[in-house]
Amino acid sequence: MTSYALNDIDLFSEKLSLRTVNVASVPQRSPFRYPGGKTWLIPQIRKWLSSLPQKPKLFIEPFVGGAIVSLTAAMENLVEKVLMVELDDEVAAVWKTIINGDAEWLATRIENFGMSLDAARKIVAASPTETKEIAFRTIVKNRTMHGGILAAGTSFLNQGENGKGVLSRWYPSTLAKRIRTIDFAKQKIEFIHGSAFDAIKQHQKCKTAVWFVDPPYTVGGKKAGSRLYTHSEVDHEKIFSLMEHVAGDFLLTYDDSVEVKMLAQKHGFNTRLIPMKGTHNAEMTELLIGRDLSWFC
Repeated sequence: MTSYALNDIDLFSEKLSLRTVNVASVPQRSPFRYPGGKTWLIPQIRKWLSSLPQKPKLFIEPFVGGAIVSLTAAMENLVEKVLMVELDDEVAAVWKTIINGDAEWLATRIENFGMSLDAARKIVAASPTETKEIAFRTIVKNRTMHGGILAAGTSFLNQGENGKGVLSRWYPSTLAKRIRTIDFAKQKIEFIHGSAFDAIKQHQKCKTAVWFVDPPYTVGGKKAGSRLYTHSEVDHEKIFSLMEHVAGDFLLTYDDSVEVKMLAQKHGFNTRLIPMKGTHNAEMTELLIGRDLSWFC
């Protein structure tokens, strides 16, 4: 990587003029509680996509995770078609089940499940081989583990909300409704279980595609990604290099760090700071990165 003097980073100094988004004001469309989820960014996603000269024919999210951005783009008719890509086997099982025809089975399974700590332990300890059973296990795990974390080493909620333990984030009717709503919109959504890098290379020359790229944050030795995600080792230099050559517009989100700002400068990208609330409602900032961020104010 090209080296820069720390003084160079003053070029990226930004003033925050936006208020932190109240996520309760944003429609909750995903069945996941996803660490690093982007519900708080949805107002800016709407603004970005609406600012483009024409409605994008294809919206690609190569690290889709909980998919709140992709689902919003599809359900609010901001784009014509959405391509969601995810490498993680457990997360992929959920999207394959919903998008490929077993959404009603999953919704009904959730509605009929008698949640308790013992029942959750039994499901999570199982080793299903059928995709839809893996999907159900993943939803149970995601909804009953601390922070919704699926990576190895996490544990079940103990006290949770108001001492409810594993019932704290288990809302079967709500989850089933979200799954059925996604099923209703699935004609606009394609899902690929695979590599983000392969997807970027495959569609790199598509001028009518736009991209939202939100990889695990592991730049500069950050350890949160390895704790939160099964696939946390990501070549960030490669992401920036690939995105430099995509034909369509794009938006990346990253931690606000010197290393990321160096990468953005190296590849000629613009950056803007945006406020968010992290764990325990801590006020934080992230970086939006793109070629043209003139729409952002």
